[in-house]
Amino acid sequence: MDVERDPLLQCLVLLTEHNRRPCSAQVLTSGLPLVDGRLTPKLFLRAAARGGFAAKLVQRPLNQLSSLLLPAVLLLENEGACILQSLDLEQGEAEILQPESGGVSRLVLEELDQAYTGYVIFMRPEYQFGERSSRALDDREGHWFWSTLWRSARIYRDVLVASVLINLFVLANPLFVMNVYDRVVPNHAVETLWVLAIGVLVVYLFDFGLKMLRAYFIEVAGKKSDVLLSARLFEKVMGVRYDAMPASVGAFASNLREFESIRNFLSSTTNTVLIDIPFMLLFLVVIGLIGGPLVIVPALAVPLILIYTLSVRPRLRQSIERTFSSTAQKNGTLVEALTAMETLKTQRAASPMQARWEEAVGYIARWGLKSRMLSASVVNFAAFIQQLASVLIVVGGVYMIMEQSLSMGGLIACVILSGRAIAPLSQVASLVANYEQSLKALKTLDEIMALPDEHEAERRYLHRPELSGGIEFQEVDFTYPGTEYGALKAISFRIKPGEKVALIGRIGSGKSSIQKLLLGLYSPTQGAIAIDGIDLNQIEPSDLRRCVGYVPQDVMLFAGTVRDNITIGLPQASDVQILQAARLSGVETFVNQHPLGFDMPVGERGSALSGGQRQAVALARALLHEPSIMIMDEPSNSMDNASEEYLRRQLKTYAQDKTLVMVTHKMSLLDLVDRLIVIDGGKVVADGPKESVLEALKQGRLQVKR
Repeated sequence: MDVERDPLLQCLVLLTEHNRRPCSAQVLTSGLPLVDGRLTPKLFLRAAARGGFAAKLVQRPLNQLSSLLLPAVLLLENEGACILQSLDLEQGEAEILQPESGGVSRLVLEELDQAYTGYVIFMRPEYQFGERSSRALDDREGHWFWSTLWRSARIYRDVLVASVLINLFVLANPLFVMNVYDRVVPNHAVETLWVLAIGVLVVYLFDFGLKMLRAYFIEVAGKKSDVLLSARLFEKVMGVRYDAMPASVGAFASNLREFESIRNFLSSTTNTVLIDIPFMLLFLVVIGLIGGPLVIVPALAVPLILIYTLSVRPRLRQSIERTFSSTAQKNGTLVEALTAMETLKTQRAASPMQARWEEAVGYIARWGLKSRMLSASVVNFAAFIQQLASVLIVVGGVYMIMEQSLSMGGLIACVILSGRAIAPLSQVASLVANYEQSLKALKTLDEIMALPDEHEAERRYLHRPELSGGIEFQEVDFTYPGTEYGALKAISFRIKPGEKVALIGRIGSGKSSIQKLLLGLYSPTQGAIAIDGIDLNQIEPSDLRRCVGYVPQDVMLFAGTVRDNITIGLPQASDVQILQAARLSGVETFVNQHPLGFDMPVGERGSALSGGQRQAVALARALLHEPSIMIMDEPSNSMDNASEEYLRRQLKTYAQDKTLVMVTHKMSLLDLVDRLIVIDGGKVVADGPKESVLEALKQGRLQVKR
């Protein structure tokens, strides 16, 4: 990427070097949603965490910066930035490190202040915990979900204050009614009536305003948490180690989408109900003060509702878990069918797929019905108890009125307050199903967040801004996750920088597995892989893949234009770079024939292009960042003879100073290499100069399994 266009990124790279933990620009920004290929101040904070820093963006005048907080990054006009290393207020001078030149210079404070925007990013190196302290590090950072919610603690504090006042205002209505019946009506005190009415109206106005503010604050906190959690979850998915990815993409996507159920559960209704529950005791106390023994009725109604709700929970949890699993399976079937629609139609395979779909839908309907009925029974039982409590209070209140121990207004106030006391529990009962759904979703997302990350935070990688291309396999064994048969067995070979090598062999012999190991997508079961003499596990994956141009056998394109797909890994690439890559790969040939040129659409998964055109786009994508290592897996298997010959001539010149590792079954492409490695049954059966190996194969001197 073009670091020179991004002063903020340059500053961060320099600070990582100063902190003795140098990181490349690619490592610091990999996976971040860059804006126009550059870091923003907010993204800088996330990138700084990858470089081992805790960073904070604040607004502060230059003359109020403390020397104890330096070095710090100053944001300058015109999207500039510099590192403030020292500040001498007495002399009126500052020492800054300019990222463009990398040199230190002294400036007069007035001159620096003219370019200073008023915003500064303070940096603090994080303490590096050892392996024994990894648990302590996790505890310090907190749970990915709850720690994010804790960021909105101040908002929820304000919500709690508003809820206290709102629940106190609830007392206004029953007290108003009680006083009207007991004092205003018998004494015909109209003036008192209007005083009470105006007073309660004022209370209602405040109640309305506080409820609106409470709803607003809860939604703001929910939105903030939603954005942060969604970003963190997707960043985790993008960073999961490839060998730890779930087998079913559809089921995985369905589990990720269950985040919606957690967000809905944390809506304003849920928060309001949970906050209102403690005030149930307040209403019971007021009922006791007004109605005396009548408080027994709602006091018994509350545990009855809770007991029934808890008794239903185990069966409700079971049905929701079954529904959850079958929904993931149904979604997996849907995604699989949509992505393989052509195969389903041409191979007449719609019937078994329809059967799988209907089986999943029937299973979901059966358990979903049970979940809804159990949830409905809880809600209806709570409503029944609430109605029964009102009747019992009226009956008991009538006897107390006849005994002259309770007034008519007191009875009405007790009825109103009892309904308000039990109402939160009725709403809680309706939220039980949502709670179980959200709890299951949270457990599933916890499992996703616990998946191993290819960027291991506790590991200190070796900084490798460039790789020359030396490759060595040392007794490498490899078995794909979830399988028992080894794909590679004791593979050993060495490739010098700039050497051109072809891996040949029968289908399924392990050629593509070697390439995937080279890319760091998988780790060897045994043995070691070294690049430039450094173990592959010690090289940051982003550094490795920046220096590798990979052309897969199965090309995957994304909906958009040809330009979008070529520059997907390097969005800030110049037109000169795009044209050069397009010319080398042959993309220029068919792009020039289209009226939209590089803006021609490729369709979803590249469906608007032929197989050969898709391979040409994939090749241009790999060549765009001028890698030092080229890894190609059947790069021309979908191309016609003319396109293949054009590609061969272009690569012959382009790859002269690059390491080339190619898998191919075509003799024409062997002209690009000088050495052949024959793989059979996961083992190296021949390794040597191209002519010698081909001659041995021709004469049958190599024992290759048939």
